[in-house]
Amino acid sequence: MDVVLVHPEIPWNTGNVARTCVATQTPLHLVKPLGFSLGDKQMKRAGLDYWPHLNLHVHDSLKAYYQTDVAARPTFLFSRFARKSFWDVEMPSDAVLVFGSETKGLPDSIKRRYRGSLVRIPTPGKVRSLNLSTSVAIALFEALRKNQA
Repeated sequence: MDVVLVHPEIPWNTGNVARTCVATQTPLHLVKPLGFSLGDKQMKRAGLDYWPHLNLHVHDSLKAYYQTDVAARPTFLFSRFARKSFWDVEMPSDAVLVFGSETKGLPDSIKRRYRGSLVRIPTPGKVRSLNLSTSVAIALFEALRKNQA
């Protein structure tokens, strides 16, 4: 599996996602533009001393990401606006989990490209959305769990 963050804006969210990726041995892809520098102290602090163990790929644009082998694999786009729950879909072991920026979500162009792959994390409580790093952790661990059975 791989995790992709498209245009992340908040450094500590990306740092927490990086730590989750190290814990699960999952490659992390960041698609520019980023809302911070990769040297940001808050991001490094959130990732603790795990950065040397992160399998990190930085792509200059969505166009550059689309040219990778990863972009051709089974892809699931996470959005609070999706109708389909990610609990109800099969996620193969080579799935790619894609998340948008904290304030803008996923660009329309990626939603058009992967039409039918939009899923949501069910949140029956009265919240608008979950934090990005929380969403990545929920989705990644559930996808990994589904593939261990």
